Amino acid sequence: MSASASHTAPAVASGDGERRGLLARITAALSAAIGTVAGIAPHVLHHVGPIAGAALLTGAGGTVLFGAIGFLLTVPMLLRLKRRFGTWIAPGIALAIFAVMFTVSTLWIGPAIRGDAGSDNGGQPVDHLSHDS
Repeated sequence: MSASASHTAPAVASGDGERRGLLARITAALSAAIGTVAGIAPHVLHHVGPIAGAALLTGAGGTVLFGAIGFLLTVPMLLRLKRRFGTWIAPGIALAIFAVMFTVSTLWIGPAIRGDAGSDNGGQPVDHLSHDS
C-alpha cells in the first residue's frame, strides 16, 4: 500500500454534495433574511409611536426603547465580527455606524416622515393665552 493511497479522502456521491450546497444556500438566504429584518426593525419600529399612539412608544422613551432593541439585535453580528477579526475594533466601528445611523434616523428622517420637521409655525407668533383658559 502506498503512502498516497492511505491519505485519500473518501469519495462523496454527487447527490450528497449537491444537497449540502443547496442546504448551505438556503441557510445563507435565511440568515440574510433574518439579518435584514433585524437590521431594519429598529428603524421601522421607532416610527410606530405616531401610528400606535401609545405614550411609551413616542418621544424619548420610545427612542431609547427601540435603540436598546436595535443594539440587542446587533449583538450576534458584533460577536461574529469579533471572532472574524480577532479584535474589538471592527465591532466598535460597526456599533459606531449603528449609533450614527440611528441618530440620523431619529432626529431627521423620522420627523420628516411624520411631517413635523421644521414645524416652527412659519415664523408666526403663537398666542398661548387664547387656548389656556
